[in-house]
Amino acid sequence: MPFAPEDDCFAIRQAARHVSQLYDRHLANVGLTITQFSIMGRIRRAGRLTMKQLADEMVLQRTSLVRAIQPLRRDGLVFTDSLEPEQRALVLGLTKDGEERILAARQHWSAAQDEFEQRFGLARAAALRRELLALTQE
Repeated sequence: MPFAPEDDCFAIRQAARHVSQLYDRHLANVGLTITQFSIMGRIRRAGRLTMKQLADEMVLQRTSLVRAIQPLRRDGLVFTDSLEPEQRALVLGLTKDGEERILAARQHWSAAQDEFEQRFGLARAAALRRELLALTQE
């Protein structure tokens, strides 16, 4: 079935994959994916988050979040701790190595942002961000 130009879902998903590849290419310099960068950035801003809080913030199913966190734990960038001994809730935090990695990754994230804005245009990029954020606020 050929692509229909009025297919919003296809167009949005195709654009998302294209932009994700650009950011992933830059973040590969520090061994992170955009999902890992986003996870670590949210944890860094909050200090600590439960798995549920992080899943809710990122609009991810917890099983997907667990799969994304496993390599971060394995590489010593993120730690998990129990909220309380009798509770099953896990709290996530960044290790010292995780703090260093996210700081190093910021320059590559900025380079990806700059590349996107150069290709797409500053004004169009800002307008696109506003529209996409408005869409997710509904």
